[in-house]
Amino acid sequence: MTGLRTLILLRHAKAAQVPGLADRDRPLTGRGERDAARAGEELRAAGLNPDAVLCSPALRTRRTAELAFPEAEISFERDIYEAYPEELLRVLQRVGPEAGTVVLCGHNPGVHELSLQLAGGDYGFRPGTFAVIGVEAAWADLWPGDGRLVTVWAPKDHEDPEGGLREGVSAG
Repeated sequence: MTGLRTLILLRHAKAAQVPGLADRDRPLTGRGERDAARAGEELRAAGLNPDAVLCSPALRTRRTAELAFPEAEISFERDIYEAYPEELLRVLQRVGPEAGTVVLCGHNPGVHELSLQLAGGDYGFRPGTFAVIGVEAAWADLWPGDGRLVTVWAPKDHEDPEGGLREGVSAG
């Protein structure tokens, strides 16, 4: 055991469907922009500031990470785009030991499946959702079952019926 580390798995926020536009180039919608910024606000309010942000190079994930973590240096990792959970795990296993809190911003189904493999649970992973997972293993040794689900937060769970935002983070 090397001490508690924090992994934040973040699915990109709501993206537009634009006929003729390549999947990698899909932008966030207006709602997606707001939800991405709100996810970052929720994480900062919980004292979760990343030491490393690993992000798919697709436009919608890049923009999600930029809005959620405006002060962070973001590393764009080709291996995150269209990745299976096993591939995402390999990306995380390359993180240096000095990083205590790591964000991986990617796509479904990969990020959701990785979250379930690491920490279990029964929850959805809609656009803009993040899962906070506590792990004791070193990043290089991270393996399915090594995590403990701390929190799952989804933007749609924090709206009132009139479309405004509700307060609070959903604990898992």
